[in-house]
Amino acid sequence: MEALADPEVGRGSQAGAAAGMGANGNGRANGGATKLRTTGGRVLVLNASYEPINVCTMRRATVLVLKSRAEVLEKGEGTLHSERLELARPCVIRLVRYVRIPRDVHRRKITRKAVLARDAYTCQYCGREAAGLTVDHVIPRSRGGQSAWENIVAACAPCNRKKGDRLPREARMHPVTRPKPPGPTVFIRIAAPLVPLAWEAYLPVA
Repeated sequence: MEALADPEVGRGSQAGAAAGMGANGNGRANGGATKLRTTGGRVLVLNASYEPINVCTMRRATVLVLKSRAEVLEKGEGTLHSERLELARPCVIRLVRYVRIPRDVHRRKITRKAVLARDAYTCQYCGREAAGLTVDHVIPRSRGGQSAWENIVAACAPCNRKKGDRLPREARMHPVTRPKPPGPTVFIRIAAPLVPLAWEAYLPVA
């Protein structure tokens, strides 16, 4: 996901070197530039409009802030130190300039994990949160249904078996919500399953 927001977010070694950090990620500068030691961790990236668009590494977030391409909205615990400066550890950053996101950028490969996250881990037929959820083609593939976001939903095993190879009207089973391609929030939550409390205010319900 790291190449979605800003070109610099997706260029690990090049961006790091430009900000005085070596490509090996150990915080050693090239050519005697400022040595800033960063540690692991994930940082939420917001567009200039405050829309969540990405998750990046601590190192790349630091590069964006140092190059004045982003501002820190939420700080993590502790600070990042170098010989010449001290920087608040970023937890949520906001791009200074708005980045236009291609309309189809989030129409990604469909996975069970993404479908379940989009549907809030709830069976779309009975509305129950159940363990061992499966995915179901609303219109079965044997009946001409496609493997598309608009035709796949989370379903508990009993509902999946009950519906079988029938159409929704035949089984009298219709999805609780109309399936659609997920927004970036779904993929952000997948990239960081343990969402920091500081992120929650910026992540709308998927």
